[in-house]
Amino acid sequence: MFGSISSEAFVLGMSALAASCIGLAALGVGLGQGFAVGKAVEGISRQPEAHGSILTTMLVGQAISETSVIFALVIAIVLTFANPLVGML
Repeated sequence: MFGSISSEAFVLGMSALAASCIGLAALGVGLGQGFAVGKAVEGISRQPEAHGSILTTMLVGQAISETSVIFALVIAIVLTFANPLVGML
């Protein structure tokens, strides 16, 4: 019905689909970071004397969440430009 597709074309297509999911990951992390900053600002406005502790905790959380997007970006670049799965066929 759909015809035959080569295994290389299938692997490349699925790799492109996986690489395109990076946008969803970045969207989720961006929303989460925005929510965290909003809550940190609320906390600082309620307790200005605790701004150092709130800021430190927020920045550590931001760094951890941003790291996951950077790892996902590296995987997407590898899948797009230097796909190791094609060599296994």
